[in-house]
Amino acid sequence: MPGRVLLTRPGPRGAVLARALREAGYDPVALDVLRFETLVLSASGRAALLDLDQFQGVIVVSPQAATCLAEAIASYWPQLPQGLRFYAIGEATAQTLHAELGVPAVIPSRAGGEDSEALLAVASLRAVAGKRLLLARGEEGRELLRERLRERGAEVEALALYRRRYHPPSSPAKTWLTEGDFAALVVTSGEILQHLVTWCGQVALNQPLIVSSQRLATLAGTLGFGSPHVASGASPAALSAEIRAVLDSRGATFDQGDHEKG
Repeated sequence: MPGRVLLTRPGPRGAVLARALREAGYDPVALDVLRFETLVLSASGRAALLDLDQFQGVIVVSPQAATCLAEAIASYWPQLPQGLRFYAIGEATAQTLHAELGVPAVIPSRAGGEDSEALLAVASLRAVAGKRLLLARGEEGRELLRERLRERGAEVEALALYRRRYHPPSSPAKTWLTEGDFAALVVTSGEILQHLVTWCGQVALNQPLIVSSQRLATLAGTLGFGSPHVASGASPAALSAEIRAVLDSRGATFDQGDHEKG
């Protein structure tokens, strides 16, 4: 099918992206290769939450981390400690923090993107010597954040809240990947990209790959993908805009020009 777009993002943001693409005349299909599993807190994690009022800042790396963090905090703190500053890797994470905890969050500038480097450029994270920061994340990842902040003199404790579980694509999706039977593949995670390349045949490797950062585009090149396209960010709006720009130029929509949203 010429308008089939394979999506790898799980959860509500993936659903938002799928809806936008469907309205634009494409056929979005969620591959469902990634699911999240909430972790039981370690002893050090429980201790960090009990000492939450001793931290000056909490850095939250994803909407999933924000949801898990809110659930964990509710078990220890009926009311949030005063003066605690939250940082979010992007707008979706900040929105989840506000919805779950009712708190504002510092985010990178729009021009900077939504990644560790952009968050590290935030003014209040440049001067963190002597501060104690909590890094709310998955079981692993975002090591750059922890390393750079420690180099700047902060005490950074990682709080592992969930793990990612990767699954093989379903039978139809395996065939699509093997034969390149899709218009575009959308990936916002290096781990997912490395997971999927196993099933990608030569045609698939040369189909448009829409990614959310230059870092992912570079990784894609090393994995053999020949047509990466970098969206302006990781939001559904940014990804949708890039998908449409790439596929409209190839005539891959079902009904081009009739689905523009004001």
